[in-house]
Amino acid sequence: MRRSHVTTVSLLVALALGACTNAKDVLEPSAITPPATSTPAPQGSAAAVPAPSPADPATTTSGAPATAPTPVTPAQSAAVLSKTRLQIAPIVGASVEAATPLTAELQTRARQRGITLAGSTDQTATHVLKGYFSAISEGKDTTVIYVWDVYDPAGNRLHRINGQMKAPSVNGADSWKAVSPATMQAIADQTIDQFAAFLGGKAG
Repeated sequence: MRRSHVTTVSLLVALALGACTNAKDVLEPSAITPPATSTPAPQGSAAAVPAPSPADPATTTSGAPATAPTPVTPAQSAAVLSKTRLQIAPIVGASVEAATPLTAELQTRARQRGITLAGSTDQTATHVLKGYFSAISEGKDTTVIYVWDVYDPAGNRLHRINGQMKAPSVNGADSWKAVSPATMQAIADQTIDQFAAFLGGKAG
């Protein structure tokens, strides 16, 4: 019996080592997708406090009843947007022809949402928006992939907006020549709307 037990333990150890070896060959999702937005928690913040006991999810770590976050009112959200001065950095990856309707619509949509735009040399900007683009044509369609990073004036990344939009290619062309102005305008609208939602969520 002792020999059988030793053999079983040896097999388990071998399987565990094999699993560790195979794990190195697996491509982590973070290597092919943009990293999720995260803001490092300062020392001594709530992130360092142990989570509530699973047996009592309705209480906080101090034992007091958990309270739901206070909803953000439209007035609070509008107040935050009105104080925002957004600076849009030069677009990376897109052609000039594609970037022109994009930036024009970003400006239009921002004004519609009550967001003030700051010039490239304006030192009063509260947020900086940097965009990275690529276009992939496949068959009769072209997909525009975009990532926007939102920074504070000190260069700290606060938020990330990313997505893609697929649309029929125009003029039978490939890559950026196949992307219509309407596609870029739609991306601009979605970008500003998501940026406004991000700011509104922080209003409280």
